Amino acid sequence: MRRLVILSVVVSLPLVLAAAGCARDKKQDDPYRSDSVLSELPFVYKMTVQQGNIITEQMVNQIELGMNREQVRYVLGTPLLTDMFHTNRWDYIYTIRRGHNPMERKQLTLWFEDDQLVSIEGFAEPDPAAARAAEQQEMLVVEVPDWQDNRGIIRRTLNAVGLETADD
Repeated sequence: MRRLVILSVVVSLPLVLAAAGCARDKKQDDPYRSDSVLSELPFVYKMTVQQGNIITEQMVNQIELGMNREQVRYVLGTPLLTDMFHTNRWDYIYTIRRGHNPMERKQLTLWFEDDQLVSIEGFAEPDPAAARAAEQQEMLVVEVPDWQDNRGIIRRTLNAVGLETADD
């Protein structure tokens, strides 16, 4: 009987330790990260993934407190997140992961009261002076040279005979 107990402990102990080792919690920095060893090699291509609303500082500079929802939507686009329980809050979120680099995240939160913008929180604060300066930039004038008749000899001959017009 004693041998049977010792044998069962000796056999079951490695099984219990193996099961406990497989059940350990793997904590990773990124929940979307692959467990493959090959995906971490520098020569393995990882495509750029971007999601959400692209919002630049120039777009944020065009926003002013007191604008209504339609004006804000015209400048920034439709918000990525609208909470049905907090209808006065709009969240614009943008994430991008370039290859093996860590994910970049930009978030902009807008608060409305009585259909008027009252607060802006996020990665950039609006600068109305920069928006006015961008509007007042000089317009670029491009000179286009006059058209010159550079047609070949066959086209000029056909035109002279009257088989082809100059507009062709």
